[in-house]
Amino acid sequence: MTGDSRALGGWFTHFQGGSIYYSPASGAHFTGGAIRDRWAAMGWERGGMGFPTTDDTPTPNRKGWYTHFQGGSIYWSAATGAHAVRGGFRDTWASMGWENSWLGFPTKDEYSVEGGTRMDFQGGTLSWSRSTGKITARRS
Repeated sequence: MTGDSRALGGWFTHFQGGSIYYSPASGAHFTGGAIRDRWAAMGWERGGMGFPTTDDTPTPNRKGWYTHFQGGSIYWSAATGAHAVRGGFRDTWASMGWENSWLGFPTKDEYSVEGGTRMDFQGGTLSWSRSTGKITARRS
């Protein structure tokens, strides 16, 4: 547990069950558990995700939780763990219906592959091609 402490562009307080982060741009939001742990491993607000813009929130299908951040989202389910979804992968997945799409929850953060990057989901993959600049979805 901490008192109010400075963060890059805002403030935070850690509690036994999680943390509250605040910035003028994002407001004050709670995050805890595996989502908070994943965000911490990425470098907190300095690691590219920025500040949380929502509290930890159950997914509409009640099979997991998510928190949206200034630079992406972290989704968690008991079956898949906590994974960050950012940029075009996040936009594409969102347009498909998030975890309710045939892709389901993310199972791995994005990673480099020959010619681009890829992100794995329960039902398939999203791949970005450096040569075309496009993201394609493929079923498993």
